Amino acid sequence: MEKREKFASRLGFILISAGCAIGLGDVWRFPYIAGQYGGGIFVLIYLVFIFLLGLPIITMELAVGRASQKSIATSFNVLQKKGQKWHWMGYAGIVGNYLLMMFYTTIAGWMLAYFYKFLIGQFAGLDAGKVGQVFTDLIANPLEMSLWMVITTVFCFGICSLGLQDGVEKVTKFLMVALLALGQLGYGAVFFNLNLLMMFIFPAICLKRILMVYILLNSATCCLTLVRILIVAS
Repeated sequence: MEKREKFASRLGFILISAGCAIGLGDVWRFPYIAGQYGGGIFVLIYLVFIFLLGLPIITMELAVGRASQKSIATSFNVLQKKGQKWHWMGYAGIVGNYLLMMFYTTIAGWMLAYFYKFLIGQFAGLDAGKVGQVFTDLIANPLEMSLWMVITTVFCFGICSLGLQDGVEKVTKFLMVALLALGQLGYGAVFFNLNLLMMFIFPAICLKRILMVYILLNSATCCLTLVRILIVAS
């Protein structure tokens, strides 16, 4: 049996976990949704549901993965007892991954398209309304949308084909550092600084302590952000 590839370091696992937790939605969609639906009170409700739903789910995912050492497709086959039907959850996970893939490849395609348009100077001299029209034209053009989605998919498959350590882990370390740099320019600078610098400073500490510190820093920085929003709103 071929030996299953594992992470080269705890730091790589932490950065990949952080990348999955932050996601495109937090960077791209969360800011304007928070402003649209109440500002500070929306963030407060968001934090409540993070603790009620997010923490139990991520704990379950880590437990299943660590106990089975398998993918979502086969992990429950290993863990379930005879006669149980937990393997059905594997099918649900596969469907969920396909749905997420449809979402992420589309949004990432938009980001690549915008980056390309920025490089060629298409946004030069445009006001907010005209920039919005560029996006409207993009989503009205299925051929262009499909092109950027295919480029994104091929790029991601290329990274995955290099393997876990030489592909996904190495690329994630670079991209998370880039995310930290971008955080310096935006409203979430404190959030990225405290979380990601903690991962670089304490890579030798046991994984359990890293995750505990990570959760505590998340809570502290989110509370600081909430206080800042409430002050601005008042």
